[in-house]
Parts: sequence; C-alpha cells; structure tokens
Amino acid sequence: MATYEEVKALCESTRTKLKEAIAKMEVFLNENSLKTLNTEEDPAMDEFYRGYLQDTRHLLVFSEVAYEKLGNTLRRPQFNQDFAERTLYEVYHNCITNFFYPKNECYSEDGRYAYTGQDAIRFRKKPNRVVRNLTVEMSKVFEELREELAYYESDYMMQKRMKGERI
Repeated sequence: MATYEEVKALCESTRTKLKEAIAKMEVFLNENSLKTLNTEEDPAMDEFYRGYLQDTRHLLVFSEVAYEKLGNTLRRPQFNQDFAERTLYEVYHNCITNFFYPKNECYSEDGRYAYTGQDAIRFRKKPNRVVRNLTVEMSKVFEELREELAYYESDYMMQKRMKGERI
C-alpha cells in the first residue's frame, strides 16, 4: 500500500503528464479535420480518419476530466488519499485503456515491439504523418502513465473488494 506522500507525488506526476497529452490532442484537433486529413478523398481512409478523430475527442474528454479531478484532489486543504487513489484508478481505466484500446481500432499496440525501442503502435491503415506523429508522441506519455499506475489496473480494486468496500 502506498504512503500518503507517494500517492500525492503520483497524482502530481500523473496530472503533469495528462496536461502534456491534453495539449497535444487540443493542438491536433484544432488544426485538423476530416477534410484536411483525407486529402485523397479515399472512402476507406475517410472511415479511418473519422474513427481516429472520434477516439481522439473521447480520449481528450476523459483526460480533461481526470486532469480536473487530480487538480481538485491536490488543492484540497486535507489530501484525501482514498479519493486520490480512486481518481488514479479512473485515469488508468478511462485514459490509458482508451488510448491503448481505442473503440474504432484505428491502431493497436504490438507488444513484441514494446521493449525494442521501436514504435509499438501499428495502424490499421497507413495514416498521414500528422496522425502518426501524434499517436507515437501520445504512446510515450501513456506508456509512462501505464507503468506508473499499473497498481491501479487490478491490485487497487482487489484491495477494495477484500475490505468489502463498494466499487
């Protein structure tokens, strides 16, 4: 079980990483549309980019909500460790999971490349450079978050269930 200081530090670093991810997604979404991404007017690529944009918008919303919750957690006069840990659990399951398992499956993570230094993201269709760059940049941020918050994937919930607490 993590100490008060460890949980607070994890909230701060998670919030910083989410802020970075949010900034990247906002720039991308503000500068790109279906028309600017699919310059070839290929119907298959139109579907691909439509799904990619939808997944990115959802991820942005999840990330912004988590960012705000972490901010509220850190600004409280009395740091509430239970609330902070619940929020970190939500970051794992809402943000990290939605990045690595997007609904429209425009890309996926190939675990064989995860530890080779190569990009572990594999696209269903070959995207333009802007989409590829954003996804690779985001994968680095969310990979760091996943490593830092791995405890909240399963151990946190197991601990709560063993205590008989509602989830």
